[in-house]
Amino acid sequence: MNDMSLMNLQAGKTIVSAAAIEAFAWQQRGDVLDAGDASYDEVRAIWNSMIDRKPALIVRCAGAGDVVRAVRFARDNRLLVAVRGGGHNIAGNAVCDGGLMIDLSPMTSVRVDAAAKRAWVEPGATLADVDSETQSFGLAVPTGINSTTGIAGLTLGGGFGWITRKFGLTIDSLVSADVVTADGNLVRASATENSDLFWALRGGGGNFGIVTAFEFKLHELGPQVTAGLVVHPFADAKTVLEQYRQALETAPDELTCWAVMRQAPPLPFLPEAWHGKEVLVLAMCYCGDAASAETATARLRAIGTPIADVVGPSPFAGWQQAFDPLLTPGARNYWKSHDFMELSDATITILLDAVRRLPGPECEIFIAHVGGAAGRIATDATAFPRRNSHFVMNVHARWREPAMDAACIGWARQLFEAAKPYSVGTAYINFMPEDEGDRVEAAYAGNYPRLGEIKRRYDPDNLFRMNQNVKPGGEVG
Repeated sequence: MNDMSLMNLQAGKTIVSAAAIEAFAWQQRGDVLDAGDASYDEVRAIWNSMIDRKPALIVRCAGAGDVVRAVRFARDNRLLVAVRGGGHNIAGNAVCDGGLMIDLSPMTSVRVDAAAKRAWVEPGATLADVDSETQSFGLAVPTGINSTTGIAGLTLGGGFGWITRKFGLTIDSLVSADVVTADGNLVRASATENSDLFWALRGGGGNFGIVTAFEFKLHELGPQVTAGLVVHPFADAKTVLEQYRQALETAPDELTCWAVMRQAPPLPFLPEAWHGKEVLVLAMCYCGDAASAETATARLRAIGTPIADVVGPSPFAGWQQAFDPLLTPGARNYWKSHDFMELSDATITILLDAVRRLPGPECEIFIAHVGGAAGRIATDATAFPRRNSHFVMNVHARWREPAMDAACIGWARQLFEAAKPYSVGTAYINFMPEDEGDRVEAAYAGNYPRLGEIKRRYDPDNLFRMNQNVKPGGEVG
C-alpha cells in the first residue's frame, strides 16, 4: 500500500477506515494494492479487454491464510468481492468496481505424487502449469484447450477439452478441494466431507466459496499424442460438416475432433493465397495407442479435398498450447454458446450463413465434440448441467477497436438466437458473457434448485455473487 492507504476507503455505500485497511494489509503475506500503486493497473487487467473495472483494493494472496483474512475483511465491511484465478473468464467476473478483488494468481504451486497418481494444485495455476508438471510423469488432468486459462475457473465450471471423451470432465477427476466459505472458514470438500458442497463445486462455479487447493486424480497419457489440423476451403464446408458428424458416430473415446470456422490466420503450413480467406478447420486429437492412430483418424482425414493436413505425432503439452497465439490477452471478446444433441442440417445452414457474415478477421465459430466418458455420468451426480449433449457451440466474437463493438456483439447474438430452436437449452457457464445472468436457471436445468439450497446454506448473503450467480434458496432474478 502507498500513502493512499491513509485515506478512508469508500466502496459503494461502505466506508472502511484507514486504520482497518492498514491492519488488514499488515496481516497479509501478499501485497495489498490500491489505485495509487504502480502495479495496480497491470494486476487488475484481465484477458478480455472489454472489461475495465477498478477495485478499491486488490489483495494478492500468497496462501490460504491470506484468502481467509480477505474473505473476513470483505464480509465484515460489506464489500463487493471479485475472485481472480487466471482472469480468463469471458464475463470478467475476476474484477469488480469499487470492492475487493481477491487475486489468487500468485498461488501457482502444482505438486504431483506420481505413484498415487494425484496432483495438488493451487488456484492461481494455469493449464500450462498443470500440464508441465503432470506431463513430466506421463500423467494428465483433462482440462481445456487454451494453456493460459486458469485451472480454478475452468474446474469450477466443469472443464472440457481434448481428452474429455476419454477421461471425463475436469470435475470428474476432482477428488477434493480446500474451500474458504463465506463465513471465513477453511473447510475440505470431498465425497465424504461436506459432500453437498463438493457436489456444488463440480460445475456450480464460484458461488460457494474460494477454492485454495484442488486435489485431482491423474490419468496415464503421453507425453506424445496424435494431433493436428485439417484445413478445408469454406466452399466445401457443408459437405465437410455433414461427413464430419457421420464420422463422429463411430469415433472411439480416444478421438476428439472440433470444427472451427473463421478466416485463415497466416499459419506457416497454409499457402499464402489462403491467408485471410474463410476456411473450415477440423482440429483433432487422438490420445490412444500411437499404432492405432492412423486407423482412428482416417475417416475424418479422408473427408473432402483439404488445403492442408498437418495431423501427426505431437507432445501433448505442446498441442494444449496450439491455439494460444489466437487467444492472446488484449483483444475485446464476446461469446455466445449453445449445447446441441446433434448437428442438424438446419443448424449447419445457420452456422454457414453466419460465417459468410463474419464481422472481423478474428471472429470464429467452433463446435466442440464432447460426450464419451463425460456423457456416461448421471446428470445429477454433479452440478454440471448437461452430460449427454454431443456438441457445444461457441460463437467467439473477437476484435480490437471499440468502434466494432456493436457489429461484433450483434453478429454473435443474431447467430445465438437463430440456433436456439435446435439447442437443448442448457449452457456451459464458462462460455456465458456478463449479460446472461437471466439464463443461469435454464443453464443448470434440473440441478438449479439443489444448487440454490446449497448456496443458502454456505453463502446466505450472496457474498460470492460476481459469477454466473445462483441465488440463495434458488430464487430467480
